Amino acid sequence: MMKPINPSSALQRLRRLRHSFDSDSANHKLRFLQILEKAQLRTNTEVAQLHEAMCFMQAYPDNDAVLIMVERMLGSFGNRKDLKKHYRALEDTGITGTRIHYRFYWPTARWLFERWPASVSIDWPEWENVHGLDELWPLLLSYPATEALENLSLSPKQWIETLKRPEETDAAFLIRHFIRWRVEESVREKLYDDLDVPLIISPGVGTPCRTHSRYKPKRMVFGLTPSRSDIPISKLIKRPPISVRNLGERDGNKLIDLARVQMITRARDLYAFMNADPKDVRIVTYESGLQFICYGLLPHRRSLLEAMYVFLILRNGVPIGYTQATTLLRSAEINFNIFDTFRGTEASRIFIHTLAMVRHLFNSDTFVINTQQLGEGNQEALKSGAFWFYHKHGFKPRASKVKRLLRTELANKKSKPGYRSSLSTLKKLASDDLYLFLGDPRDNLVNTLPTENIGLMAAKVLENHASTAVSNGTQRCMSLATSLLGYEPSRRSLSSKRIAWERWSPIVLALPGIARWSAANRRSLIDVINAKGGRRESDFVILFDKHKPLQTAILKLGKTTGR
Repeated sequence: MMKPINPSSALQRLRRLRHSFDSDSANHKLRFLQILEKAQLRTNTEVAQLHEAMCFMQAYPDNDAVLIMVERMLGSFGNRKDLKKHYRALEDTGITGTRIHYRFYWPTARWLFERWPASVSIDWPEWENVHGLDELWPLLLSYPATEALENLSLSPKQWIETLKRPEETDAAFLIRHFIRWRVEESVREKLYDDLDVPLIISPGVGTPCRTHSRYKPKRMVFGLTPSRSDIPISKLIKRPPISVRNLGERDGNKLIDLARVQMITRARDLYAFMNADPKDVRIVTYESGLQFICYGLLPHRRSLLEAMYVFLILRNGVPIGYTQATTLLRSAEINFNIFDTFRGTEASRIFIHTLAMVRHLFNSDTFVINTQQLGEGNQEALKSGAFWFYHKHGFKPRASKVKRLLRTELANKKSKPGYRSSLSTLKKLASDDLYLFLGDPRDNLVNTLPTENIGLMAAKVLENHASTAVSNGTQRCMSLATSLLGYEPSRRSLSSKRIAWERWSPIVLALPGIARWSAANRRSLIDVINAKGGRRESDFVILFDKHKPLQTAILKLGKTTGR
């Protein structure tokens, strides 16, 4: 007869078994889950540990029996007595039934209001810049209210409590008035963000939580996929995905919501997810239950030159991390992050597939890891030894002083068993970007593109074509640029393509030597600019990278400071 196991012991043994995948482990996991399903855990830490263990096992289930048990327990997790007992201590964990506190940027604040207006409120004690609202009241409130502003001495909180609808929350009142304010969206966003409003998301029907956030896969993959150490990384990166599926706008919006929930529940607000374009969402599928949801930016949020894409990483439909790629010139700067719950399992395999996916989508042959990812101003990356993770995958520094230090550290590792680089050494190693070249090393890469000089030269061209009658030279530049290229935009042209032409026209006029280009090269430039405002910015990357005269002229323009 088996000896009884108390819930705390069952939980710790379950956590230790997470990374084991055999029949005995699966049976033990089932037994421990059965104990924990009806148990009441003693502390908030244990409740959180159980939640994370089950999220992990949902992404990495042993078999159908374990998966069914885990999904049943996650489905009813909000009803647990121990969760309700410790719900205050579990705030900001993203677990169902708990509150979230964060200073969200405008796009996310508006998104929350549009979906859950009754669940969003202002965290008044935490609002340091609350009196910044005093200056905005005359612009936000109705005319009768502005008459009262001059004579009534009410605090911002009192004004909102006095004017809001009975069923309305304070945050809903504030956000609603920002939405109806007749100003440019960029102005609205800037002034709201300057207020730095701390919000609280209270639990409600469908409100953001990690417990129930998942993209249902067509097929489950059980167990853990072993990494192939016998195949060189450079060869693995060149393997294509199983499929790349383009989504329609409706499904794209659903998957953008999925990504935003992952950030909100982890107290993050990622620019690319906030400004993702539902028309540019794709699903990239690999073997072993691994998928990447690819998100492009809305046209008006795109940069002048390089393209930014962000990817939510799924394992069996469970979001386990995200990565971001900034691409151009057949190169990509990579930011890679696995969520805490899923670290220590197969980060290496996922990272290799990340590089393979970026290579496939953007034809990149060079990858860059910036210093922030290595630990510059990032204590978590330093302590985790991020430098050595990327070095293990073939990434190397180019700065001489870092290369010398690296040789010393490698020698120490070889001669001194158990040797670990100190934090001060890791800081020095993190002072230079790391590079992985699949072809010959070169200098013209996305992270060395002189975008600030190019932007300055474009701004000067705009100013030179402005006048006292027309403060902005955009229309004049567009007329001259389209004439130079022999292009007549259709009146029915998409607004997104018009945005691209407004931004690129001064660059076209500033490009050195463009007057001597062939007619074919000028026509190709038209395609490049239209692609910048097209459905997929990745099309712009491919076309730009094929246009050698344009690359040469852009790089030459970037060397001109214009000062």
